[in-house]
Amino acid sequence: MTPILTSEAFAALGAPDLVYVRPITAKEVLASTPVDEIEGIEFDSVQTFYAVHRADGERLAVMVDRESAMAAAIAHELAPVSVH
Repeated sequence: MTPILTSEAFAALGAPDLVYVRPITAKEVLASTPVDEIEGIEFDSVQTFYAVHRADGERLAVMVDRESAMAAAIAHELAPVSVH
């Protein structure tokens, strides 16, 4: 039987500071962001951004390029890895 872990327990397994960076389309960002937070911002729905995620999948940030995403993670004392 596989144990059921909370998000907090999963994130704490061995590498609580590990985050992953992956490409994300503007369409994905827009679909998961409240309208009042993006009002007045225009994107091409196929534009690629880079998202920083915790080990449990929670998105922490979205940046315009991979280098910015990696730098933001490092600046917050996190250990980023790339996901393709």
